[in-house]
Amino acid sequence: MKQNRLGSSDLLVSEIGLGCMSLGTDEKQATAIIDEAVELGINFLDTADLYDSGRNEEIVGKAIKNRRSEVIIGTKVGNRRVPGKDGWTWDASKAYILSAVKDSLRRLGTDYIDLYQLHGGTIDDPIGETIEAFEELKQAGLIRHYGISSIRPNVIREYASRSGIVSLMSQYSLLDRRPEETTLPLLADSGISLIARGPLASGILTDNGSTKAERGYLDYSPEELAGVRETLLGLTNEARTLGQTAIRYALSAPSVAVALTGASSVQQLRLNVSAAACRPLNDAELKALRSATKPNTYRDHR
Repeated sequence: MKQNRLGSSDLLVSEIGLGCMSLGTDEKQATAIIDEAVELGINFLDTADLYDSGRNEEIVGKAIKNRRSEVIIGTKVGNRRVPGKDGWTWDASKAYILSAVKDSLRRLGTDYIDLYQLHGGTIDDPIGETIEAFEELKQAGLIRHYGISSIRPNVIREYASRSGIVSLMSQYSLLDRRPEETTLPLLADSGISLIARGPLASGILTDNGSTKAERGYLDYSPEELAGVRETLLGLTNEARTLGQTAIRYALSAPSVAVALTGASSVQQLRLNVSAAACRPLNDAELKALRSATKPNTYRDHR
């Protein structure tokens, strides 16, 4: 599988990555999916301390225990669970990040994290001390590089201008083209890569996604989605399915290093990975796909 450099880092990541949130808590099944992903050429695995209250990190750690050097692990921090209470609180403080990384390292069974990401963030966070925390972890060798996961343009701009982030994880697909508005140009100018999550739009952008479209998506009504799906299916051909087309679309932007796809079965994983064998979309195909969808607008700039 093709590999891309992640921003200005020394990390070479597979163009299709595995989002581990959808693996579930059945360790045997999750391990089978991860093993197959690595065999198929995926080397980027993304998890978070929040997923299944840390269980996801534990499962990923056990699955890659004997092949640590073959994979690039991304995990996230910032959502803090309070013992005895439901849910979590947001905590981007330096003290919490320096503490939370130890728990992630323990659960992952490793002594370093390849990509440590802030799992959200607002413009009101103590951004300076958040950056200090990541830089200190990098200097200590506990993380190799850091990035953020955000859809907020103001937050993205702050980190792009003030920190050493090498990546931004953000939702990006044919049905969520918000990054095209301001984010992708900013990343291109800053030498930062986009990790495009949700390229299949929760399964809507697959051949069997009609039932998933019945609830609508972002500013698309169910009726609109039905028409968009019909048009998009008409633009595919025997050489490429809708799902493959959607993944190739996410990868078409120069700043995108990884299309991050989830999988709850080996079969689903293989369908996603099959997009790697498809040729890139040409200019005419990209124009037709964009004409069939609509650019979205950010509503929250905080």
